[in-house]
Amino acid sequence: MLAAVRSFFADRDVMEVQTPLVGRHTVTDPAIASVPLADGGFLQTSPEHHMKRLLAAGAPSIYQIAPAFRHGEAGRWHNPEFTLIEWYRLGFDTGLLMVEVAALVDALLGPAHYERRTYTWLLQDRFGVDAADHGAIVEHARRLGLQGDDIGDAADLLVADAVAAIDAERVFITAYPGDQAALARRNADGTAARFELVVRGLEIANGYDELTDAEELETRMAADVQRRSARDLPPVIPDAALLAAQQHGLPICAGVALGFDRLVALRLGAKTLAEALTFDWLRA
Repeated sequence: MLAAVRSFFADRDVMEVQTPLVGRHTVTDPAIASVPLADGGFLQTSPEHHMKRLLAAGAPSIYQIAPAFRHGEAGRWHNPEFTLIEWYRLGFDTGLLMVEVAALVDALLGPAHYERRTYTWLLQDRFGVDAADHGAIVEHARRLGLQGDDIGDAADLLVADAVAAIDAERVFITAYPGDQAALARRNADGTAARFELVVRGLEIANGYDELTDAEELETRMAADVQRRSARDLPPVIPDAALLAAQQHGLPICAGVALGFDRLVALRLGAKTLAEALTFDWLRA
């Protein structure tokens, strides 16, 4: 499967790169827990920041098969160390990128039919709530075990539950709310220019029409820092090198991170991620 991935991108003239697994900075996103190191650095939660710095420096379309790390993420479909296929396509938007994501998944799992559903449809179909009704979202999330009343955490919990209940083979989820844009740009209608791919109820890929506005990036990172403080999460200093690269000029591009281990598990028919890993967390 690794060989097939490399052949896939070679056929499309996408260049393979390698970036650091240890960085001086990490993501500010409150929903992501980084693994800190004794010297003040971090194991990287994804290669995104470094790959965008390469793009701003003039790299062509690039991809990477990279280990990534998340603190405390261990469970049926999670492992503290996992493998991402992450790639960035110059001149692409999310529409073109979804076509390419589907082509790669077809190459690894075999062809299948793809459906598209919106974030709003997902919450309405599963819970009968409107995506804009924050009170109802929090209420339903508490029934699923949410502690607190953070709307971001509540929405994530409901979406995770709704995704697991999807009965279609392969579904792209689109039109996420603007407040869930992360590092994606926002569309004219206020929705986030992002998508997720769900295969057999399992989230496989998360893609963005990448934010290129450096001022907006700085604003979002500052808001993340405030949210982390409000939740008593470990403080994170925004990545000055990424900001500098974006100020220099990140080209128009779309990018996606795809969970390779989960694809392996799906191909094997495994019931847990551990069955698809040579050494999962309990055996590492």
